[in-house]
Amino acid sequence: MTAPPAVVCGTRFGRVYLEALSAPDAPYRLVGILARGSERSRACAEHYGVPLHTDVDDVPDVAAAFVVVGSGLAGGPGAELARGFLDRGVPVLQEHPLHPDELADCIRAARRNRTVHHVDTLFLHVEPVRRFIGAARALLDRQDAVFVEVTCGHQVLQTALDVVVAVLGGIGWSSFVAHPPEPGPFRTVAGELAGVPLALRVQHELDPAEPDNHAHVLHRITIGTEGGQLTLVATHGPVVWTPRAHMPADVAQQVPMHASGAAHLDLPSGEVLGPPSAPSYRDVLARLWPDAIRRAATALRVDVEDAGRGGDGGRAHAQHQLALSRLTREVNELLGPVPLVRRPTPRVLGPADFLPVATEVRG
Repeated sequence: MTAPPAVVCGTRFGRVYLEALSAPDAPYRLVGILARGSERSRACAEHYGVPLHTDVDDVPDVAAAFVVVGSGLAGGPGAELARGFLDRGVPVLQEHPLHPDELADCIRAARRNRTVHHVDTLFLHVEPVRRFIGAARALLDRQDAVFVEVTCGHQVLQTALDVVVAVLGGIGWSSFVAHPPEPGPFRTVAGELAGVPLALRVQHELDPAEPDNHAHVLHRITIGTEGGQLTLVATHGPVVWTPRAHMPADVAQQVPMHASGAAHLDLPSGEVLGPPSAPSYRDVLARLWPDAIRRAATALRVDVEDAGRGGDGGRAHAQHQLALSRLTREVNELLGPVPLVRRPTPRVLGPADFLPVATEVRG
């Protein structure tokens, strides 16, 4: 069966969407690009063999529009484009972030025109993040969370919160305070989310020349329980379980100490769940991110088909994203205005660049 036709708006990050929808198993079929007509956009149209439209009115009837253009928060027309498609009755999958007011307008437009609007936070659908969420939910079925720690770049704050909310099962009641400014690029906001203590360390700076670059960390998330901690070391893995370093009572008198009969002392002090190493960034761009977008597109299509049968048409998704957007705004207001910085191109290292030095024996 031929997949329904779709258009991608934008060719910056939109190139990942183009790659995703060009796959033969994609839930939608790429039939066009809407962009300003830059050299990059023309190259995309040629590479994927589809028409390039520079005017939204020239876009033919499609089954979905993927809006990958910045909105008001980034000074772009993304929300306006999304509303335009929704007013035509076209379902929209829109790349985050959106201001809560813009998102509410899009949700109203979708309901008014009996169609569907989804927000894609991307990383929620990335394979290692899904592995982390699944493991964390299984863990919390056994023991309650006693703390959550998150380190992230400001560009992906909303997605980091989305992952935590997915683990905890909802936003629930939340309350946060900002810590005093500290040396370095990070700011800390702490409080509670869904009744669980949460500490957020956010790299709070922006290079306006490269707004999507220079994050020291995209996502690092730890869920702590009585029995240990589950950590997403980085966005693309690995996922590591660290049992709690608790010495049993009999250790106080045992000689030698390791003669204790406690079974948990035989557990690995750290264990990787899933692949032992993370994929290369080339593999991330070529496979993991397009796979994630196809999952998000599949979720859109499911809700579109549900709406066609008289279902709720993705209202649960819309309400979740609206609550998430408001939570993100609350944290951003505590962080304050993002300082503008200029950063040189970093020298990215592999282990071979420093391990010979690090392993030298120093007297």
